[in-house]
Amino acid sequence: MASKEEKIDLILRPFQYDNDTLHDIMGRMTREMEKGLKKETNPDATVIMLATYVRAVPDGTESGDFLALDLGGSNFRVLHVHIEKGAKDVRLQSDTYAIPEDIMTGSGDQLFDYIAECMDRFIDKIKMKGKKLALGFTFSFPCKQRGLDSATLIKWTKGFSASGVEGEDVAQLLRDAIKRRGNSDVEVVAVVNDTVGTMMACGLADHDCLIGLIVGTGSNACYMEKLENVEIWEGERNEPNQVVVNMEWGAFAEDGALDDLRTTYDREIDEHSINKGQQIYEKMISGMYMGELVRLVLLEMTKQMLVFGGRTSPDLETRGKFETKFVSQIEEEPIGDMGPTLKILHGLGLKHATESDCTTVKEVCRAVSTRAAHLVSAGIAAIINKMGRERVAVGVDGSVYKYHPHFKELMTNTIDKLTNNCDVKLMLSEDGSGKGAALVTAVACRLAGKAS
Repeated sequence: MASKEEKIDLILRPFQYDNDTLHDIMGRMTREMEKGLKKETNPDATVIMLATYVRAVPDGTESGDFLALDLGGSNFRVLHVHIEKGAKDVRLQSDTYAIPEDIMTGSGDQLFDYIAECMDRFIDKIKMKGKKLALGFTFSFPCKQRGLDSATLIKWTKGFSASGVEGEDVAQLLRDAIKRRGNSDVEVVAVVNDTVGTMMACGLADHDCLIGLIVGTGSNACYMEKLENVEIWEGERNEPNQVVVNMEWGAFAEDGALDDLRTTYDREIDEHSINKGQQIYEKMISGMYMGELVRLVLLEMTKQMLVFGGRTSPDLETRGKFETKFVSQIEEEPIGDMGPTLKILHGLGLKHATESDCTTVKEVCRAVSTRAAHLVSAGIAAIINKMGRERVAVGVDGSVYKYHPHFKELMTNTIDKLTNNCDVKLMLSEDGSGKGAALVTAVACRLAGKAS
């Protein structure tokens, strides 16, 4: 009869990938990327590979004063970003404004008038009234980009329902609102996706930063692709012969491409999610689901009498109660110190948890987070091998990458194993949706020869 340790190992084994499996996942991602880039197969691709109209990264010659506007939730930010020629970083000041619920759910004109009004107040405050300013607009909702300065909202998410905006160009709605206030000094130059901003925010410090990655509540990646490989590109085919592609990779495997690797716990998470059958890759990786995966595994182990003496608690049986931040806290605790884990378990009503249970809980957390890091790394390695460069930097943002104690190290080691002689540097990206948007704008102004 199998021992307790063997039974635990059996439950955790599906989370563990060997080198061959990781190479296989990488191959599957590469095939899906190719499918998304080709005109004929793009409609059937799960990784939709959106061309962003961002054509270059900072080269150090950018300079001037720029505005950025970051709208992605119930608060929005206005930022002033000052860039010095040759500098490795920017000077930045910003204000955050709450959006009242009646404006989030009112008319589009009301929403954009409110944004323009707050922006005016900010410009007054920083004493830039009357100065011509180029603006980058990070708009973190699903959009179809028509040009660098044009993006049509596909659908509202995150509690917004302002009327008259879906199907419209959000950059134009912002321009109209700015005009209604009689302000002719602000020019909307770029609409930016937050993943692209993540990449660009690192571009000043390292001009080889050509990949952006987010591993937080959700997960996505973007990278610089040669124009000749982007059949779906609708813009001009001119210098620079490249464009940043926003992969929207969270949807990878919606067609079943990873079904052989999905566990019963992954399927249960999908079953109870608000977007069943969607964002399959993201559900195996991101912070929104990591804690819940651990909870489901612990519940199964409790049923098999492998932890907590077979006794659960109401919290352990409640969806969402095992938070992803617990995973980082448990894995961070020093060897031999079970205090933090016991505290978390006691907080979940598992007062009867033993030190041996703590060790098992830590094993479960490690299995789930390591798999996430391995899956992300296989995706990033697919991009790196496709790019075929000798050196590349990856700008990374998101709470999982930032706060998990071993995520960066796991990624570094795995990417190293999966890539062909490429010097890869992972960089923590600070403020992609603010600083990154301003840098997209600064590069666009440089390319247009009109830096402010």
